[in-house]
Amino acid sequence: MPRRHTDLFPRIAQFSALRSAALKAARGKRRNPGVAAFLANLEPRVLELERTLQALTWQSGRYTEIELREPKPRTVSAAPFRDRVVHHALCAVIGPIFERGFVWDSYASRAGKGTHRAIARYEQYRDRFAHVLRADVFRYFPSIDHEVLKRDLRRRIACPQTLWLLDTVIDGSNPQEPVHQVFPGDDLLTASQRRKGLPIGNLTSQLFGNIYLDPLDHFVKEVLRAPYVRYLDDFALFHDDASVLAEWRTRIEQFLAVRRLTLHPKKTWIAPTAEPSTFLGFELAPGGQRRLPPEQVRRFRNRLRGLRDRWRAGSIDRATVLRRVFAWAAHAEHAQTWRLRHAIFRGGWFDPLWEPDGPPVARVLRGGSWNNNSRNTRSAYRNNNSADNRNNNVGFRLASTPSPTGAICAKAHVGAFEGVHGPS
Repeated sequence: MPRRHTDLFPRIAQFSALRSAALKAARGKRRNPGVAAFLANLEPRVLELERTLQALTWQSGRYTEIELREPKPRTVSAAPFRDRVVHHALCAVIGPIFERGFVWDSYASRAGKGTHRAIARYEQYRDRFAHVLRADVFRYFPSIDHEVLKRDLRRRIACPQTLWLLDTVIDGSNPQEPVHQVFPGDDLLTASQRRKGLPIGNLTSQLFGNIYLDPLDHFVKEVLRAPYVRYLDDFALFHDDASVLAEWRTRIEQFLAVRRLTLHPKKTWIAPTAEPSTFLGFELAPGGQRRLPPEQVRRFRNRLRGLRDRWRAGSIDRATVLRRVFAWAAHAEHAQTWRLRHAIFRGGWFDPLWEPDGPPVARVLRGGSWNNNSRNTRSAYRNNNSADNRNNNVGFRLASTPSPTGAICAKAHVGAFEGVHGPS
């Protein structure tokens, strides 16, 4: 039986914890009107939150729903900023309690984990085993059962006030996409009597999502003893025998039915690991080859145009634009995406003044000098000179230099090389 923690609420509902949570929740969002209004009167707002929490009168506010079409239709819910402050304070206290019980190979919404490490782990197992069982939980967040989740939380938490706050956050969830499922023992009224669904976008939902599937992690690792990788509701098991994976799939379906979940019929299959596959947004092939699917590149080009238009209209600052663009570039660099990134950035890093589909403003080249032949200006070309070959050249050399607008562009410099022993 795991240890149950008490006296957690004073660490959540105290002024210093709430103030720290407010500053953390505001990172990168200070220009948002709701965030700016809260921060403009930070201490009075935090004191008000402290009073309502300690009086056990705090209630979740109304969510703002955002309909997304890419990469698939879904509804993202944004809680009021004052609620997000409470969510951060709550997760800062209870998160480490549950984190200690999570298995190593759960990679979503955890410090030191993430998408790229999950992919690396997937590739390790793929190179060792002949077959993989790829599985996905059908409509995971809309299917999370409130009663089952509250029972899981009570296995580790015994503080009455903290349980009240957790129940208030869960019960305050806005209605989610309806999911009609029938499980053994259900009658005609069961579906209407049981509440389910958590809002996508809440910090608490990310933690609750990991807690809800933590029993599955332990079942797979400790009972099935399977090589296993999970990122939220997307997971994979590996074995040399496909029939063993088929048996594991049946047992996992039975286990999930107890938790009122089902596997996605179209996203669950068994395949040889020698075949290319898509996992967490990357197309993976044996030999360490990775690609970004073309639809991801298309989505980013659309976002690029939207960011450019917002920057020109003055609704977003340039630093925010570049931060988002460079974040995508850092993600893309985990795959063989040079050609794709070059097609997007047109030979240089993105600047809002550029047209995404227009001609390149500049191209960074290196190697060679102006008085060399044209092939020496190619970045991939290297001379194979003898050791005693020395030149004393004066001319242009191509180098990357920040432009006045902040973009990286090619700029020619004139100068004499360092005597007869300088570089060619």
